Amino acid sequence: MTLSAEPLQYLDREFGKRAVKILPGQWHAARGDVAITTVLGSCVSTCLWDPVERIGGMNHFMLPGDGASSQSAWADSARFGVYAMEVLINDMIRLGADRRRMVAKVFGGAQLLAGFGRLDVGAKNSEFALEFLRVEGIRLLAQDLMDEFPRKVHFFVDTGKVQVKRLSLAPGETVQKREREYLSKLSGRRGGDVEIFRAPP
Repeated sequence: MTLSAEPLQYLDREFGKRAVKILPGQWHAARGDVAITTVLGSCVSTCLWDPVERIGGMNHFMLPGDGASSQSAWADSARFGVYAMEVLINDMIRLGADRRRMVAKVFGGAQLLAGFGRLDVGAKNSEFALEFLRVEGIRLLAQDLMDEFPRKVHFFVDTGKVQVKRLSLAPGETVQKREREYLSKLSGRRGGDVEIFRAPP
């Protein structure tokens, strides 16, 4: 399996509420007054929200491999993104969300890992996330993608609001280190299978 569903839960003193911090390869879905937070470099996070049930979730993923080398390499790499999206959607559905109502906000994809092979990791992650939402018919409400700075993202599940803080490059050094280690672990591995729960017609 390429992703881990064991994020850190804590009390966020800045916002005075329960919070869940996710790292590369993690995701979390919830309902109620909780914030989901992460720090992004080249990785991408998609925040999904059901505005009726007020159920939301966030993932944090990266595509491995060099999709520029061949179509099959890009397809193999994209499996990781599909898996990251589907496990999040499935967890939200289990909580009572309806896939047909889900809306999305997407963040990250900075060019912080340039020089890691031939792959612009951030651009490929961003491209995948937007294409997945388009193909699946999930409405995109907001995006803050690519550029050259890391981002700290807070997603407030009860309201669907997202707060994005652009960080200086100094904190990004930690982000770069963590993402390079994660990308190295993904290299040469295949995405896991996932059962997809579709909404009834």
